[in-house]
Amino acid sequence: MSLLRHELTYHADSARLFARIAHQPWAMFLDSGQMINPATGKPGSQYGRYDILVADPIITFSTHDALTTIHAHGQTHTSSEDPFQLIKNALAPYQVASLDTPRDFPFSGGAVGYFGYDLARRLEKLDSITQDDKAIAQMQVGIYDWAIVIDHRNKTAHLVSHGFDAKTREHWSGLCALFDTPNETHAVMAIEFEITSAVTSNMNKKAYQTAFNVIQRYIHAGDCYQVNLAQRFSAKARGNGWVAYRKLREISPAPFMAYMNLGHLQVISGSPERFLQVVDGHVETRPIKGTRPRADDVALDQQYAKDLQSSLKDKAENLMIVDLLRNDISKNCEIGSVKADKLFQLQSFANVHHLVSIVTGVLQQGRTAIDLLRGCFPGGSITGAPKLRAMQIIEELEPSRRGVYCGVIGYIGFDGNMDTNIAIRTAVYVTAEGVAESAIEGEISFYAGGGIVADSDLEKEYSETLDKASGMLKMMQFFNKATS
Repeated sequence: MSLLRHELTYHADSARLFARIAHQPWAMFLDSGQMINPATGKPGSQYGRYDILVADPIITFSTHDALTTIHAHGQTHTSSEDPFQLIKNALAPYQVASLDTPRDFPFSGGAVGYFGYDLARRLEKLDSITQDDKAIAQMQVGIYDWAIVIDHRNKTAHLVSHGFDAKTREHWSGLCALFDTPNETHAVMAIEFEITSAVTSNMNKKAYQTAFNVIQRYIHAGDCYQVNLAQRFSAKARGNGWVAYRKLREISPAPFMAYMNLGHLQVISGSPERFLQVVDGHVETRPIKGTRPRADDVALDQQYAKDLQSSLKDKAENLMIVDLLRNDISKNCEIGSVKADKLFQLQSFANVHHLVSIVTGVLQQGRTAIDLLRGCFPGGSITGAPKLRAMQIIEELEPSRRGVYCGVIGYIGFDGNMDTNIAIRTAVYVTAEGVAESAIEGEISFYAGGGIVADSDLEKEYSETLDKASGMLKMMQFFNKATS
């Protein structure tokens, strides 16, 4: 089936296009971090090449514990089947050869959504100790028949679809008109966003120290080598999460950002970390381990970067996760194809410096991107090593379930290609269902954590969580009218 494509006016700020659909349930924005400098009106930071916008899925999947609710073609049913297999089955009838999709479109339809950290309970045996106080679905994924793809390198924007769903072809001219219209007033949100309480943590410093000491005992007893320990920050809020996301991408742009409007749940992600990418069978993962804060003083900022690059402790921590990921992707890659291409590369973001490594491989014949994702889930950079034991310790020591945090956000296309992030620097805004837009109130929360190893220092590790939280905290401070 030939690809439908309609060229749109390119905007360096893709939020201008997404604003027209941001109010729709299941609208999603995979954002590469291209930003407009508000002082100059010109492009500022650019981390990635493509932005992807979707809405109006033809199938949706929402997993709560043992059951997945599937809505398709006006019908709703539930399934107890493996959620990863459900997505794989749903994509299979629409499979198209990647050669049928022009190379300038990384995505032209397929699955988009999140696979939350707690979906790991379907893959591994974990005790249920942490409190599930948010009751967030472990997976929410839609199958989308059309997408907008913005290419910031070539400065183009296109509405694309294979037209698998008859409704897409029937309403194609209306879709084109929606995004062609220069007047954006119909998409402006009247409801703003406001933080209405102080920001609190579910783990004060004393509780963090207690958990840190337990992890040290486990490490010295030989139970594990590294455990990722995180605290959750929360505040009461009201209004429209899309407004909050637009401010976050201004304050702290990153290459794997995302916004998802899932009705009473809005996901606001400023992730800097790629988890898994598949392009024509070639696999890449980019684990992050090693962090230093940024500084306004140039000399001090450079010193922080040099200190990170020369840190044997941070390199060892990074290498542990590289080895774990090499093992994980090898489950579904050709024998001998998995390689650590680059180690300990410095990458600087708005609020932190990181060490990033690159591991690559080639997908085995007959294996799919979903097989790869399932075999590596959840990402080792946000669990620890060995993975299962680290997850068991996280379950023991963290007070609350992680939800979306440390899961995966991204797409798996009809062509078999995939790109996903690790859902760090990610907030969830949970509101009551069935409430009028003008009365929306809820709670916004996010996590920040880091890997604890044998020679970790308590003060430095605790400070690192605050450094990682700084971008999200700045966003929340901006909307806190009582203190701003």
